[in-house]
Amino acid sequence: MYRNILLATDGSVHSKRAALNAIYIANCCSESKVEIVMVSDPSKAKTETLHNWNSSEFVDKNRGKISEVEKLVKESGLNYEVVILKGEPGQVLVDYINNKGTDLAIMGSRGLNVLQEFVLGSVSHKVTKRANCPVLIVK
Repeated sequence: MYRNILLATDGSVHSKRAALNAIYIANCCSESKVEIVMVSDPSKAKTETLHNWNSSEFVDKNRGKISEVEKLVKESGLNYEVVILKGEPGQVLVDYINNKGTDLAIMGSRGLNVLQEFVLGSVSHKVTKRANCPVLIVK
């Protein structure tokens, strides 16, 4: 079974549905742990970069974006951890997944970016192509 499950989230509707799938799968094995991972891309948010020079403020602001997902996982009684990373989301997720020994990565098909409405999200596409573990993409 999958013991180390990575749930990539950005607070979007798709990532919330991905969380429900992660909870369902993690409940199949009592030893499963869910890592709720969010990657913030400072190059896409100039104000975030300028105003969040203090690392703890950066973490608090981004943790708020994923609070609903964290609440779902916490209420399920699963062992979990929240990880917030900085950088280009696709590459950062791939590096994290491949270096962490992830058994299964779960993510939404699209994120918060409106430009990705008609195609598979660029982040989910990159992770699917480059991760060294199975990737579940949830619509």
